[in-house]
Amino acid sequence: MPDTLLAIPADLRRDLTIETIRATIVDVPTVRKHKLSSTSVTAQNYVIVQIRLTSGIEGIGEAATLGGPRWSEESVESIKATIDTYLAPALIGVSADRLGSARLRMDAAAKRNNAAKGAIESALFDAVGKTLNLPAAALLGGAVRDAIPVLWTLASGDPAQEIEEAERKLEARLHNTFKVKIGALSPAEDMVRMTKLARALEGRATLIVDANQAWDETIALRCVRVLADLGVTLIEQPLPAWNNAGMARLSARSTVPLMADESVFTTHDMLDVARQAAAEVVSLKIVKHGGLIATKSVAAVADAAGIGLYGGCLLESSVGASAHLQVFATLSDLPWGCEHFGPQILTEDLVAEPLRFADFQIHLPTGPGLGVELDPAKLRRFARN
Repeated sequence: MPDTLLAIPADLRRDLTIETIRATIVDVPTVRKHKLSSTSVTAQNYVIVQIRLTSGIEGIGEAATLGGPRWSEESVESIKATIDTYLAPALIGVSADRLGSARLRMDAAAKRNNAAKGAIESALFDAVGKTLNLPAAALLGGAVRDAIPVLWTLASGDPAQEIEEAERKLEARLHNTFKVKIGALSPAEDMVRMTKLARALEGRATLIVDANQAWDETIALRCVRVLADLGVTLIEQPLPAWNNAGMARLSARSTVPLMADESVFTTHDMLDVARQAAAEVVSLKIVKHGGLIATKSVAAVADAAGIGLYGGCLLESSVGASAHLQVFATLSDLPWGCEHFGPQILTEDLVAEPLRFADFQIHLPTGPGLGVELDPAKLRRFARN
């Protein structure tokens, strides 16, 4: 892992010293209920990280969770505690551009805690980028695209509401691919729901599904056949994360490609999925992999194995979404696009100027660092007391 990304003059490096690290929990209401197999979300929880350098420049980052420690072991409460107690003390006084050293220091201070580390690393990239007047993508090798196809998730569980929601997105030319969250209902109910969606949107939209580990192999095999007949193009994590062998057996019998999500946090996880032929696609997320650099490393393993890349999300605001876009923009191939619709599902975003969605794509911000600026008034409004 590189210790520094660019040759920076000594006088400028003094200005890059990390002076303070602040973590703030925020709770932002969503425009509608977001229903997963294990929980429902009506407000999205984040930890906003602010890193101030001796120069006065501030970098921002974000860690997102879904309804507490149900998706992974981290919650916003544990993320803030880990940052305040262990990670921040390990980094105060370190030069922000020494990203490799920062990651090693964080790994020595706390095991896993990938969302917490990812938020800090995002803020470091933001601070260094602002110092050098360069986008974070430039520090990762340079962007090869400035816009990425972006889908919208249908997750209310009510097919009539979901069809109406999808129609609005199509009419506004915001999204023409829809990921449907399934697994909270019975398999039979979900298949009826999917049939209604497929018939209503046939020929005008692409459908994928995410079961969030809700099924066993028997149920999955039965449902996969129905979903294939409905024209579904991708099935995300139908089996529990531990069951790569089952995913491999299911993949061998499915005409629809499978995507690994919860089963891939580390490069070692990615290598195991590849070795077992457990998925044809992988969902990339900073909160899983622990930072921008690690996300690129997981993507490199997948790419070497011929596994397609997909930009996953946890309903990030424009802060977290921008960090992901900086990474995704540098990947040589991103055949499945991304799902960073999170800013649109919030009643209010946390930045002064939200990300731009147009022509079924999300556009890479053009400013330095992550390319977005935190709105202090909104941070205060949604900060948890």
